[in-house]
Amino acid sequence: MKIGLIGRGRLGKLIEHYLGQDSDLIIYEKEPSQASPKRQASLAEVCQCKIVIAAVPISALENLLHEIKDLLLPDSLFIDVCSVKETPLNLMTSILPSTVQLLGTHPMFGPDSAAKTLFGSKIVLCPVRVAPDLYQNIKAYLETHGLKTIEVTPKEHDRQISSSLLITHLIGRTLMEFKATPLEIDTKGYRRLLKILEVVENDSWQLFVDMNRLNPQAEETKNRFINSLEVVLQKLKDS
Repeated sequence: MKIGLIGRGRLGKLIEHYLGQDSDLIIYEKEPSQASPKRQASLAEVCQCKIVIAAVPISALENLLHEIKDLLLPDSLFIDVCSVKETPLNLMTSILPSTVQLLGTHPMFGPDSAAKTLFGSKIVLCPVRVAPDLYQNIKAYLETHGLKTIEVTPKEHDRQISSSLLITHLIGRTLMEFKATPLEIDTKGYRRLLKILEVVENDSWQLFVDMNRLNPQAEETKNRFINSLEVVLQKLKDS
């Protein structure tokens, strides 16, 4: 089956690495420096595939959807890989034709954690409107490759991810600002903190901004985290 991929950033390259082994994959990438010489295609060619995957920043998705809405085939499947789900899926539903099938996904892994294998990694699935047989085939394909599939609503995804990924990135960015570095006198706990920093510093600032601005649950979660920190500091002060 021919599959089209839009975007060849860090995650796009990882998708190409694995999906390119099992399918006829073509890729549209507007940045010449990121283009794939052997798979590069025009946006129109990619949109003529039966399955189209968008691996673009969350903040870039709306413009992309307007650009491709008249290029996609009826009954084709459009898949996103955003780390936020409510906002992208609402945009996909409102902008793309009703004849286009929609599947929201969030791979809970990246180029660092899945460089050698996908086995044991998780991927979230939010089926919006997709034929049951096609959905089950996709799910079976992912599980055959060692992935654990988690089916949830977009709202539940955003609630949980705001307490896991968003807080992880918040701590990691704070450690970067703090200029945390390896030390001779350290602990295992400190080395684990540096691991968080290592993962986060490889991701773009735009991703951090997007997951904060476009996750409806983000502000409430950050406020709870900051309030908890202030309570601990006050307890320390009062001791």
